Amino acid sequence: MDPRSTADPAPSTAHERPVQVNVLLFAVAGAVTVANIYFPQPLLAAVARGLDVSERTAGLIASAAQIGYALGILLLVPLADTARLRRLTSVLLALTTAALLVAASAPGVVTLTLATLALSTTTVLPQILTPVAAVLAGPGRQGRVVGLVGLGLTLGSTLSRTVSGAVTDASGTWRTAYLVAAVATAALLCVLPRRLPERLGAHGGTSYAGLLAGLPGLLAAHRALRVSALLGACVFAAFSVFWAVLAFHVAAPPLGYGPGAAGLFGVSTLPAALLSATAGPLTDRYGAPLVSTAGLGLAGLGLGVAGLAPSSPVGLVVGANLLVVGVSSCQVANQARIFGIGREVAARVNTVFMLATFGGGALGSLAGSWLYAEHGWSAALLAAGVFVAAGGTVLVRSAREAAPSCVPDGTREAGGIRPRIPQGES
Repeated sequence: MDPRSTADPAPSTAHERPVQVNVLLFAVAGAVTVANIYFPQPLLAAVARGLDVSERTAGLIASAAQIGYALGILLLVPLADTARLRRLTSVLLALTTAALLVAASAPGVVTLTLATLALSTTTVLPQILTPVAAVLAGPGRQGRVVGLVGLGLTLGSTLSRTVSGAVTDASGTWRTAYLVAAVATAALLCVLPRRLPERLGAHGGTSYAGLLAGLPGLLAAHRALRVSALLGACVFAAFSVFWAVLAFHVAAPPLGYGPGAAGLFGVSTLPAALLSATAGPLTDRYGAPLVSTAGLGLAGLGLGVAGLAPSSPVGLVVGANLLVVGVSSCQVANQARIFGIGREVAARVNTVFMLATFGGGALGSLAGSWLYAEHGWSAALLAAGVFVAAGGTVLVRSAREAAPSCVPDGTREAGGIRPRIPQGES
């Protein structure tokens, strides 16, 4: 079905430029939309002051974003396997824009939390665009394409904190950041839907209820999906603990920084975000388990540095970079496992994986905010370390289960990855 699969080199060359342009657009669109989940994090202290609520209450906004994203992944992303992508994309972008405008004008924390829940539910385009990009790329190019889209998501999640903090400092109100996000999201309506294929897979046959009902069966049938889901939940929980409480930590004495400075910690992790792009080729060469193990080690090291130097901006920046590159590398390796399961279920296996990942993120945000309010920075980072250790347990157990096989689970055509032997375990 893929026109680039022909053996004729002329058609392949003719099609390569449009595909590259589309993938770059997907990366930008993913960065803009995933930013809607993360840009409020450095604003939480300002929101608490502006709405006259406690820091613990303001932390519910970060948890609502993660919960809403998980709901959207569960209820909306499976549609990408059968729905008309252009229509689905347009509707989601319009609903997200409307929810951002409601959040910008929210009179209280309840309205803001509900609006955050709504906008994060509909801003799930990154998890639709990733399998679409993989299918458009075709065999042999999926790893690079998914890596590029993933880099866009990493940059969007990190730089959004910087932009929102700077906008809030410049305007004097956190509401402006929501308005900027609404404008950026609405702008995608003019470009993105027209550059998508009409459909990802075959239409008809499976109802919406059938798509959702089949998700547990995918999890039960594929060990690769179970491993990636558990590991994704653990590492993203640790990631969310750190970023959910960082704004509070740097705003408190002895640092005493404002939202703008808190947001700068996002741009300070740009080297880590760029470095994480190497995780794809490394997974191609060495396999997902090894890259996941290295990622967990880097994430744990980053948390240790941040915990040992809580009042040092340099120490916090180093810790944040190590955490970002570690978690991002795990994410690439996890998706490398699941995209070898089959194109016809690409969106649904991504649904299961991302649902587990952002469910872990919601748990991490909630646990981090509560622990920081009750016991401070060290207690929150200790909880993040526990999540990392749990991820290590998942890897050890999966390695033992896979011991009879010569190839780690999920290396067969995972994200376009060539297996080390012709047949691998799925």
